[in-house]
Amino acid sequence: MLGGRVNKQLRGAAKAGQGSSRRLPGRPSWWLGGGAGVLVLAGLVAWLLWPEDERPDPRSRVYTEASACLLTPAQGITDPSAAPVWAGMQQASEQTLGKVSFLEVDGPQTAQNASTFLGTLVSGGCDVVLAAGSAPSAAMLQGAAQFPGAKFIAITTVDDGKTQANLVKVTEATPERVTSRVHDLVEEVLSAESD
Repeated sequence: MLGGRVNKQLRGAAKAGQGSSRRLPGRPSWWLGGGAGVLVLAGLVAWLLWPEDERPDPRSRVYTEASACLLTPAQGITDPSAAPVWAGMQQASEQTLGKVSFLEVDGPQTAQNASTFLGTLVSGGCDVVLAAGSAPSAAMLQGAAQFPGAKFIAITTVDDGKTQANLVKVTEATPERVTSRVHDLVEEVLSAESD
């Protein structure tokens, strides 16, 4: 009998609890709704204020597709014959936003070995290829005719009097004049290619 009474009381308490809602003590339900609203509002504000397009860093350069490439002896742009050429190329790059790069001739410093590296630059899509130093310049003087669609600038002390339509010889004697002449020639090519 006692068991039946306890069961009735439990059933009665369960029925009474079905219709009522439970609240956490000390935490009104509006806190939960308010917190969700703040999160939605913060997301909306962030979405509205997010920049539409990414702008490049003001310190970085945006280069054009025009490019000038330098073939150097094994010492690279630190070679005394290449340093003034590289300086002129960099000046032209700053003014035109064309890309400049260099490639060192590794291995024997001969025209035959340098011709392989010259072919690499031509096939790499350089708009103008420059050569500084005896082996790179000799390779260019011998091989420019093989690439009639390419533009070449050879920095050389040798002027054999021969001319080729796609080859310019820079024979200036001082580094300052070499830099100035290279700057003018490369700027002209890079400006024309970026238009």
